[in-house]
Amino acid sequence: MLGLGIIGCGLIGRKRAEALGTHWTLVACADPRRERAQSLANGYTHNPVQVFDHWQTLLTLPEVDAVVIATTHDALVPVACSALCAGKPVLIEKPAARSVEELIPLLELALKQTAIVRVGFNHRYHRAMRKTRELLDADALGELMFIRARYGHGGRVGYDREWRSDPAISGGGELLDQGTHLIDLSRWFLGKNLAVTCGKARTFYWNMPVDDNAFMLLETAEQQIAFLHASCTEWKNLFSFEIYGRKGKIEISGLGGSYGVEKITWYNLLPTLGPPETMAWEYPMSDDSWEKEMDAFYDDIVEGKQPQPGLPDALEVLKVVQSVYRGI
Repeated sequence: MLGLGIIGCGLIGRKRAEALGTHWTLVACADPRRERAQSLANGYTHNPVQVFDHWQTLLTLPEVDAVVIATTHDALVPVACSALCAGKPVLIEKPAARSVEELIPLLELALKQTAIVRVGFNHRYHRAMRKTRELLDADALGELMFIRARYGHGGRVGYDREWRSDPAISGGGELLDQGTHLIDLSRWFLGKNLAVTCGKARTFYWNMPVDDNAFMLLETAEQQIAFLHASCTEWKNLFSFEIYGRKGKIEISGLGGSYGVEKITWYNLLPTLGPPETMAWEYPMSDDSWEKEMDAFYDDIVEGKQPQPGLPDALEVLKVVQSVYRGI
């Protein structure tokens, strides 16, 4: 069992602490709002947890074998660089940085040290995504043609005054938030990098200087298309991800909770065309993606392998984001 330190004790830090499984034990947590770190520690009953309001102290502890960094976006790279210099493997939450330029020094440091840095694109570990990966690896759809995906929520009262609405802290809006999940999943399923053919980031509703909607038309070198829309004016929470191949289609809907039951439907095209064979799987049980991801982080460390997704994946995602923000 490895000892874990969590830096950033908000919603995501708490999710990590609740999903440590059998490989991890939480030994320390840090947050500039000490009461949040204390609340997280109090909720962890397996053993006493040291609490800090300065993350630098946490990195000096020999019992901390690895670190999860779940801070605001502006702190992700500075904390990760310090963690690597302290010899700690890192799981850094997406998007890993606010920009390509900000990420590059971290990527260079990780390469120089051959350090283990996993990026928390958590959606790869949802049950429906894992099943989709299994079907694609078995050539269920044949040659892939295009992806069509939508992901959105409706915000909440005061959403335009939270840290995500401040570009100096967040680096961007909905594109950098839910949009990066869509880009990462598209890259993962297509198995290729994506370039922006057309992209627009707009603010339609929320009174904030970052985008609340992002529309993207992305393309691989082989002319496969990903048509993506991320929104925080989606008044009923929505997740819809469709993958089209020459032999059929996979449709993923829902992520559990307010997004609805997680479900995957495989439409297998018949030689005669017409209505396809249809198979579906539903996952009404609790979400195990966080625990599966922490298991993968443990395997990275024990087996000494480079994580997938890692910093090179984050770099490619940020290149797409930056192209859209800069108007291509």
